[in-house]
Amino acid sequence: MVRRHLCGLLLLALAATSCLGAAPAYPTRPVRMVVASTSGSGPDILARHVSSRLAELWSQQIVVDNRAGASGLIGAEIVAKAAPDGHTLWMATMTQLISTTLYQRYVMSQAFAPVGRVANTAYVIAVSAGVEARSIPDFIAYAKARPGKVLYASAGQGTTPHLCMEQFMAMAGIRMLQVPYKSTALALTDMLSGQVQATCSAAPPVHPFVKTGKVRLLGVTTRAPTPLVPGLAPVADAVPGFELVGWYGLIAPPDTPRQLIARINADLGKVLKLPELEERLHALGAEAAPSSTADFAAFLQREHARWSKMLTDLGIRPAQ
Repeated sequence: MVRRHLCGLLLLALAATSCLGAAPAYPTRPVRMVVASTSGSGPDILARHVSSRLAELWSQQIVVDNRAGASGLIGAEIVAKAAPDGHTLWMATMTQLISTTLYQRYVMSQAFAPVGRVANTAYVIAVSAGVEARSIPDFIAYAKARPGKVLYASAGQGTTPHLCMEQFMAMAGIRMLQVPYKSTALALTDMLSGQVQATCSAAPPVHPFVKTGKVRLLGVTTRAPTPLVPGLAPVADAVPGFELVGWYGLIAPPDTPRQLIARINADLGKVLKLPELEERLHALGAEAAPSSTADFAAFLQREHARWSKMLTDLGIRPAQ
């Protein structure tokens, strides 16, 4: 009788332990994926491709929520204040890491829970068709002959397009004037009419404008040629040491449980290995780059340190 009683207690204890250790159901309702860029932008399209595959895996809807503005700080604030239950995620970019570093608000490497790296992308330096340059050396000569008169478009103070061109000017020994826009799409639209002459942009959103024949690519910002932008020479061929590689990463609100982060990271890794998704990303000018949560967290720390130094070296401060 005592033995039977003890066995019963043991079974109850094991059952309780099993229940306590079981992973909670996730997701239990539609997931919001914040994109701090406009609809139709490179980050938006990439986020929609990734979210559609995750939605299939989770059997749950994922709603892409475009929150452009303030160099990504609007989207950052939404995610920072969201419930840490995995139902709000942020498809963040290098540009937004830079802006949070510049403004010291919602610093990406400190104020969030990293999930994992998603993809890498190449940037390109492009000019409007009216610019008499068909290569980076041609453009450097063109700008040197017009010091301070060539206008380059950026997506705002402290964004990647801004820092890309500032670094390019410093290394090439030229001087141009920045024209900040609220988005890359608006900047590229004005390049069609020649209102601005140059920009540095992630490759994906530029391609439709190149097809019009009114925007011309001059160089890719990877140090070596890349299949992401086939046939385009690296800027580094003319400006030794120049390099800029963009990236996308998935981030959760602060205090999101580690167990949940691990679950999302594992599922993200699964979908990024799907051949169909890899092909779609490549067509966008991006390549899948899944990582562990720990590796992504360390990467964000390195990126924060790198861009902090560059902002200081170039004397770039937040817009007043």
